[in-house]
Amino acid sequence: MISYVQKVLKFIISIIICQSAGIFGSLFTFDSISDWYVTLEKPAFAPPNWIFGPVWITLYFLMGLSLYIVWKDELKSKTRNAFFVVFGIQLILNALWSFLFFGLRSPFLGLLDIILLDIMVIVTIIYANSISKLAMILLIPYLIWIVFASFLNYVIFLVN
Repeated sequence: MISYVQKVLKFIISIIICQSAGIFGSLFTFDSISDWYVTLEKPAFAPPNWIFGPVWITLYFLMGLSLYIVWKDELKSKTRNAFFVVFGIQLILNALWSFLFFGLRSPFLGLLDIILLDIMVIVTIIYANSISKLAMILLIPYLIWIVFASFLNYVIFLVN
């Protein structure tokens, strides 16, 4: 049986892992927002820049909760292991998007990455659903946001 301390540690580690992806991405985002991103043509439905930070902090927290729910389950299974693999891949793709879009200032490379990210998040949700409905539900806002971000990325690519 897993102890209370182990549960707390797994929770903290899960949140830190996911928030770290956001921190990594922000290394490439902050400078580009003020001197490059502001110069791009954007569609009317593009949210204001200030909204991205709070949204991503919330989404990374929800992702961390989902990861924790799956991790705290002591039952080892191929599905659980597959979840960890696809979760890791989508988290890497998530962090990589900021580097490609903002760091390299390439909406095209960002678009390629986010299409793969969309697919991997769907796969992650499928695996999460077979382990825990709650873990799956916690990932739905993330999927909705990245599908929106994909469309935004696509339009920015087209008009620039």
